[in-house]
Amino acid sequence: MHVLVLGGTTEARRLAERLHATRGIRVTSSLAGRVATPRMPPGEVRVGGFGGAEGLTRWLCEHEVGAVIDATHPFAGTISFNAALAAADAHVPLLALRRPGWAPAEGDDWHPVDSLEQAAEAARALGSRVFLTTGRMGLASFAHIDDIWFLVRSVDAPDGPRPPRTDVLLDRGPFTLDGERELLRRHRIDVLVTKDSGGAATAPKLTAAREAGVPVVIVRRPPVPDGVPVAAGPEEAAAWLAAYSG
Repeated sequence: MHVLVLGGTTEARRLAERLHATRGIRVTSSLAGRVATPRMPPGEVRVGGFGGAEGLTRWLCEHEVGAVIDATHPFAGTISFNAALAAADAHVPLLALRRPGWAPAEGDDWHPVDSLEQAAEAARALGSRVFLTTGRMGLASFAHIDDIWFLVRSVDAPDGPRPPRTDVLLDRGPFTLDGERELLRRHRIDVLVTKDSGGAATAPKLTAAREAGVPVVIVRRPPVPDGVPVAAGPEEAAAWLAAYSG
């Protein structure tokens, strides 16, 4: 069976490793190409978009794909909805692989919002030195703010609009709790802005913020398309595929 994994996450790479080692499975991982040096999964890899839902439908049919697993980032909403449309049109089963979101703990000061635009306004009301960890693609939502200093952490350097008072820290997780504590202290951070990405690789910043009494503006996830089953991890996704193909 040919399986298309819409990837770019740690879970997608681990799933590709598992499927690549499974007899009778041919796996192709699709990466968006937004990171300059991605960690490549085993098996076949394609980079770039499909040309919307219609382009993805054609690709599924032309390459005789038997199942699609959407293991993209929880905030990659466009490709997830395109995948749902394409899988339905091509009559191919689709599973969404989504790591569990974060949950607040005792002592957390969380301020949930529904968009980056709302996050920008919430941060403005809470402090003046913001640690912004929402990724380089969303900086335009904060570009109009000139009365706050931002520390922006991303894998690659941002190249679009950004706030005028911005320092950029290029780094890739996983991050340690001691490192996050020191970062908050050294830069005198008084607000953390993040997305509810879930997972352990970037979670230490939340613990560091709790310990330091730093409020957290957290952007809620977009929903998974209606009717698409969800797996919480690579093992569950592999079990779904085995049940379907077996």
